[in-house]
Amino acid sequence: MDFGFSPEQEKFRQEIHEFLENDADAKGAKEEWAAGNGYGPHTWVIMKKLGARGWLTPAWPKEYGGLGLPAMYRALAMEEMDYFTGRGSRGVLCGIGMTGTVLLGHGSEEQKREYLLRISRGEIDFALGYTEPEAGSDLANLSIKAEDKGDYFLVNGQKMFNTACHYAQYHWLGARTQVVEPKYKGISLFIVDLKTPGITIIPIQALGFKTNQIFYDNVKVPKNCLVGELNRGFYYIMEALDHERTYTTSRLNGELEKLIQYAKTSGKSKDPIIRQKLAQLSTEMEIAKLFALRIPWMLDRGMRPTPEAAILKVFYAELQQRVINTAQQILSPYGQLKKDSKWAQLDGEFELEYTASLEGIITRGTCEVMRNIIALRKLGLPAR
Repeated sequence: MDFGFSPEQEKFRQEIHEFLENDADAKGAKEEWAAGNGYGPHTWVIMKKLGARGWLTPAWPKEYGGLGLPAMYRALAMEEMDYFTGRGSRGVLCGIGMTGTVLLGHGSEEQKREYLLRISRGEIDFALGYTEPEAGSDLANLSIKAEDKGDYFLVNGQKMFNTACHYAQYHWLGARTQVVEPKYKGISLFIVDLKTPGITIIPIQALGFKTNQIFYDNVKVPKNCLVGELNRGFYYIMEALDHERTYTTSRLNGELEKLIQYAKTSGKSKDPIIRQKLAQLSTEMEIAKLFALRIPWMLDRGMRPTPEAAILKVFYAELQQRVINTAQQILSPYGQLKKDSKWAQLDGEFELEYTASLEGIITRGTCEVMRNIIALRKLGLPAR
């Protein structure tokens, strides 16, 4: 196994790095994401700039706006975006990493022509439409209904914590189209224009960022908005979740680097306990990097990394908790101060991250659910 990048891959990574470091709109996008509100005007501009270079979808076929490169190039691009913007690459995971990936494999030709080029150019994005008040990790329990009315589906129900709905153009909607046991066999997947009459978006704040609850009231969804086959939506969603759980590690690694530098300059590195903690975190970070790079390595070889994505997700999410908790111990009371305080250390970054890090162990499937997937799909342990 080769643990290094090829000269071509390193050149590709460096080009993106230099572009983000020197572009004024990139700096503006970074500030917009730090505020926790998602896409703003600078973000849309930088998305289009990245899309024009093929950097948003380097692994897609050229006819759909990609560069026709291996999956490892997408991982490198996301690593650079995540490192620079802090939260930026999380925002493009739905349209690029989930919607686009599923459409490439299961979408109609009409849907591919309608959406893929616009996604790759950074012109549109999608919001996940999975979670409901009574259906989070237990996605098979979702209850929003899409009734077949002949020429269209009539959708009624509610979604929760659909974060991108206040700036995305489309909803990647999982809805119940059949009452059947087991429940997951009655779910279908739709693309819904968020400007469709009958949709109400209500913003809410959670864990330091803006998200939304969505209400569907007799919303008419055209038949050509059904993705793939009727009642096969759960399988498409599970496939998309493998990609959603493909974490980048550069952002967390950057936070650890800042913490190590702070320990050096503040003199706290003289404490042997602090040195031990940082050494342990650095060791675990190297493991996380290898887990993260294994996913695109597998994709490039035609393998589906379902248990591997679950391993990465649970390891990364819990490592993030350990890094943030260690930061709070090192920064002591100063770690609780927001960035607008004159006493805040490291620009108050770890105060925000302490709250936001809770999201990582819950979303994309809880760590408990991930361990179930690992037990079933990796270890072959029986469910009952």
